[in-house]
Amino acid sequence: MGPGRLPVRGRRDHSGAGEGAGRGGRGGARDRVLDVAAGTGNAAIPAAPAGADVIAADLAPELLETGRRSAEERGARLRRQEADAEALPFDDGAFDTVISCVGVMFAPHHEAAGGELLHVCRPGGTIGLLSWTPGGFVGRMPATVKPYAPPPPPGAQPPPLWGDPEHVRALFGDRVTDETAGQRTVAIERFATPEEFRDYFKQRYGPVISVYKSLADEPERVAALDTDLAGLARRHDRGTGEGRPVMNWKYLLYTAHRSPA
Repeated sequence: MGPGRLPVRGRRDHSGAGEGAGRGGRGGARDRVLDVAAGTGNAAIPAAPAGADVIAADLAPELLETGRRSAEERGARLRRQEADAEALPFDDGAFDTVISCVGVMFAPHHEAAGGELLHVCRPGGTIGLLSWTPGGFVGRMPATVKPYAPPPPPGAQPPPLWGDPEHVRALFGDRVTDETAGQRTVAIERFATPEEFRDYFKQRYGPVISVYKSLADEPERVAALDTDLAGLARRHDRGTGEGRPVMNWKYLLYTAHRSPA
C-alpha cells in the first residue's frame, strides 16, 4: 500500500523521520524498526544507516524492488517483506519502533491498520506516522482522482483522515501514551511545470498508479484525469507565476508510545 517514491526535496526534508527511527530505543542495541506500507523506502532507507535493524513492508512488490535498488545505491542494508498493513505477518511486540511515511494512511480500513501498528510494536515502543492533512494540497488529491477510481471496498475510509490528530487519537485510544501531534509544511519546488508534477505522480505514486491502471482501456478518461491533476498543481502554485511552481504540502507528524502491557 506504500505510496512509492515521494518528491521530498524542498525547504523541509522528511528524511530525518527515518534517521530518528534508528536511534536510542534499547540502550545502545540496534533498534528493530518496521516501516509499514514502506513504498520505495523513504523512511526505511534513512533508518538503516542510522544503526537500526530495518524491515520495509509493503503490499506492492514492484515498489519494494525499486526500494531495493535505491537502498543498494545508498549502501543501506535492510530487509524487505511483502505484507498487508491490515494483516501484518509479525509477532506481537516484534519491533521497538513502527513507522509509516504517508503509507499506512492508504490502507482502506483504518481501525484494522491502526490495530496492526500497535500489535507489532512492543510495549513502551514508539509509533511514528507522517500523513498528509485533509486540508493540505496532497490531502486533496484523493478528491481529484476519486471520480476516476473504482469503488472502494466496503467500509473504506478516506486516507487523509490520518492527517487529523483527533482521528488518530480515536484509533489508538488508551493503548498509547506520550502522544505528540503537529502539523508541518514542506515547500516543493522540484517540478518545472504542473504537467511534470502530474507525470511524476502518475509514474511513482502508488494510489495514482492504481487509478491509471484501472483506466487502461479508457483513453478519454485518462486524458481527463491528466488534465485534472495538472490543474490541481496549477491551482495550488504559490510561486510568482514565473519559473518553477511552488506548492506548500501540509502533513501531520504523530508520535506515541505503546502503553505498557
